[in-house]
Amino acid sequence: MPAMRDYFRPIPETDPGRPPWARPLAGGWCHFSKVEVLSRTSAPRVIDVRDVPHEVLHRLTAPRAALAGLTMDAPRIMGILNVTPDSFSDGGQHAGEAAVAHAQAMAQAGAQILDIGGESTRPGAETVEIETEIARTAPIIQGIRSQVDTLVSIDTRKAPVAQAALQAGAGLVNDVAGFTYDPDLAGVAASAGVPVCVMHAQGDPATMQDAPLYDDVLLDVYDFLEARVAALVSAGIAADQIIVDPGIGFGKTLDHNLALLRRISLFHALGCPVLLGASRKRFIGTLTGVETAGARVIGSVAVAQAAWGQGVQIVRVHDVNETQQALTMWKSSTGSV
Repeated sequence: MPAMRDYFRPIPETDPGRPPWARPLAGGWCHFSKVEVLSRTSAPRVIDVRDVPHEVLHRLTAPRAALAGLTMDAPRIMGILNVTPDSFSDGGQHAGEAAVAHAQAMAQAGAQILDIGGESTRPGAETVEIETEIARTAPIIQGIRSQVDTLVSIDTRKAPVAQAALQAGAGLVNDVAGFTYDPDLAGVAASAGVPVCVMHAQGDPATMQDAPLYDDVLLDVYDFLEARVAALVSAGIAADQIIVDPGIGFGKTLDHNLALLRRISLFHALGCPVLLGASRKRFIGTLTGVETAGARVIGSVAVAQAAWGQGVQIVRVHDVNETQQALTMWKSSTGSV
């Protein structure tokens, strides 16, 4: 039974008409003067920022530390590079020299992080053998690092894969299983002193879309991530080097995904940078009627823009050039960064 408590969600604003008592959100481009208080036992209510408990306000306002030299005071783009035969959108498109070339193109288009994955996490995907995943990812990471200085992330659930990737030049570990699949993975990251991204998923890729169920998806995901952040700190990872990701599409229905997106600013209360990975996902196709994943670019960019408006620091995307164009115009039109 989840503990009965209040949860504090900043209501982000980017309007230039900023009240003098408004506070900066996570040291970034948004501010807030109101906070929504959420609970499992009562209806949401809105309070003034001046009535927020001090320790909560500190977590909401404190600037986020740089990650591997990358500051979190402006929106950042993470480019997706799946070196897999079966990923839902780009499976089989990138291998060998083509993968390195695509990584270079994403970096030139504006990606400040390149996320390399060798195991598909699409619904229904099967687990890949460790040796196969290493063979897919480590040489590509080494090739990328020989060509560009961009921060490289390894997208894996497995400690040996992460270890090989870090030796090849990766500087961030991104685990869709929230560091619950392999008990040795957190130790690998801690020993290397690299930042990590911890994501929420209900079930594993093979079964996660089999009737996912929550008491309250927003608060359940928050509680999970809060517990995982504490576990990673206990494992030796610095608290200011942890990114949180609510895991859109990982064991969630359409309604679950929308509930998370509409109130994603809640996760700033964890005191960590927030990452959103919604690019080309099925819920976008469901809402727009676009069946082909690769044709969901416009919908994906719209979700990214909504995330920037809630202070989300990192968006993980397939279409870097289009997202960068949107970000340039969003920043210019809002004057928020």
